[in-house]
Amino acid sequence: MNWVPDDAENAHSSSVESCPSLRDVQSINPAQLMARIESYEGREKKGISDVRRTFCLFVTFDLLFVTLLWIIELNVKGGIETTLEKEVLQYDYSSSYFDIFLLAVFRFKVLILAYAMCRLRHWWAIAFTTAVTSAFLLAKVIISQLFSQGAFGYVLPIISFILAWIETWFLDFKVLPQEAEEENSGKGTRRSIVESLLHAQIETRASMNFSLFKMRQQVI
Repeated sequence: MNWVPDDAENAHSSSVESCPSLRDVQSINPAQLMARIESYEGREKKGISDVRRTFCLFVTFDLLFVTLLWIIELNVKGGIETTLEKEVLQYDYSSSYFDIFLLAVFRFKVLILAYAMCRLRHWWAIAFTTAVTSAFLLAKVIISQLFSQGAFGYVLPIISFILAWIETWFLDFKVLPQEAEEENSGKGTRRSIVESLLHAQIETRASMNFSLFKMRQQVI
């Protein structure tokens, strides 16, 4: 019959008691770590970046500013109700500013839908709205008689043209590059976290094996 000394038995029991925590660490495998990282990435993608939020705010400012200028133009011409009826119900391409207001509404709807709701990461939507805006305004300035109607004949087309191109510049040179840079840095950080956790897991397993080896030596 084998007899185990009290000290060896105590060492064996203490080592066994420490094993559950080591097993807990050992149970974390790379697949579980990657699943946790992917769920973390999914939660991050649900939000909208600060620079994209600023872009959407500027698009809203574009619509509100053009609307304000159009309302001022309606008021200057002899009253909002009378001029509104003339420019909307009796629309004339050569003298009405109503189409410039609709152009601002068009830009707002397309850009907010593409870059706020759908969170598009490509420039095709802003390129489309800017091309349509530029072509329409150039044609209106050439064909219409806006310049004979005072200062607003210059202000509204020029302001709309400038705002459309500022939106294009801001998205192409600020929003998209900054978001790509943040995404790449986030991937690098998460990769380093995974590597650190795996390294700690390997060290813990080695420590556990060494503890078990010492326990067997004490028992023997």
